[in-house]
Amino acid sequence: MINTAHVHNLYAYHFAMNRKLWDYSVMALTEELFTRRLEYSVGSIRNQVVHLLNIDDRWFCGLRGQPVPGFLNPVYFNKRPKIREMWDEVEGKMQAYLATLTDEMLPQPYDDGRLAVWQVLLHIVNHGTDHRAQTLAMLHGIGAPTFPQDYAIWLLRK
Repeated sequence: MINTAHVHNLYAYHFAMNRKLWDYSVMALTEELFTRRLEYSVGSIRNQVVHLLNIDDRWFCGLRGQPVPGFLNPVYFNKRPKIREMWDEVEGKMQAYLATLTDEMLPQPYDDGRLAVWQVLLHIVNHGTDHRAQTLAMLHGIGAPTFPQDYAIWLLRK
């Protein structure tokens, strides 16, 4: 059974890959490339990163028993420093929740009881990996720097 040590390890990976996406790839883009319309997934690189921070925030608000915010419209988020500030705030709230997590909380029902807390936590990491992969493919397509994000590679390089 999954325990909090496993969850903390998965989230260390999730946060590290998100930061690397920002620091290595997203910040290397021009403003035009950051907002350029791309036909894959949710659109531009900007749309991808806004989507990622929004979905992480929505799930973790639910985990904390707080009202779940609506979906963000990325067209209102054109400046990378502002998005990164929001991203860091969301990550900080996620880390604060994870610091309170106990093994006993993991099998507890989430929301309407169709999912357990551990399943939601695993889903969030999986969703992040999926959208980072999409973003990395998009970045590669426009000639921006990318990197491998495999969990096993991250573990071996730690």
